[in-house]
Amino acid sequence: MNHKCFGPYEKYFKRPLDFFCGLLAIVAFCWLFLIIAVLVRIKLGSPIIFSQQRPGKDEKIFKLYKFRTMTDEKDDDGNLLPDEVRLTKFGKFLRATSLDELPEAFNILMGDMSVIGPRPLLVKYLPLYSEEQRHRHDVRPGLSGYAQVHGRNTVSWEEKFSMDVEYASRITFIGDVKIIFQTVLKAFVKQEGISSETSVTMEEFTGTVGVGNNDKEAYV
Repeated sequence: MNHKCFGPYEKYFKRPLDFFCGLLAIVAFCWLFLIIAVLVRIKLGSPIIFSQQRPGKDEKIFKLYKFRTMTDEKDDDGNLLPDEVRLTKFGKFLRATSLDELPEAFNILMGDMSVIGPRPLLVKYLPLYSEEQRHRHDVRPGLSGYAQVHGRNTVSWEEKFSMDVEYASRITFIGDVKIIFQTVLKAFVKQEGISSETSVTMEEFTGTVGVGNNDKEAYV
């Protein structure tokens, strides 16, 4: 499969539409940004914005922005408590409705992300991908994506990456529109797939058994 054989929509229209949508979201929902920022400061403390390095298109590293959803509670030794302890009821609400993702509109505006695409994951996962899985970085990561509306955190990493690669190989305008509507439905109506079966978020990816060993050496 030629993963980089993109059509006219991906080449010429997707980025301008992303820029327009990112700008529109910032202008139209500036009041919501302000309200959430105040509530986060009151309920969770500062900083209000959580930022973290993530790999984008062609594995280029960028800084992703989100509203924080966890406290900084630590044990007696100064270590952060488990996610399920630090994730408050308010934080769960932000995640369930995906309102914590709103600041990513600025990532979209800057060109680091797209409205729709594979979700940007942790930098430390880069050496663990198989050659096929790494094709998820052939395109810009997205605010939402095909895997997010087909299981989100309830499907395995391998299934999720397979859907990411499938999306990256055949991007269409109609497909993106469908994902947008499905995202809204799941985030604000069904609220499905927020947690995996064993975690309040998603277990860490530790690599696919039997693949990816050659990739690890390239990042040492």
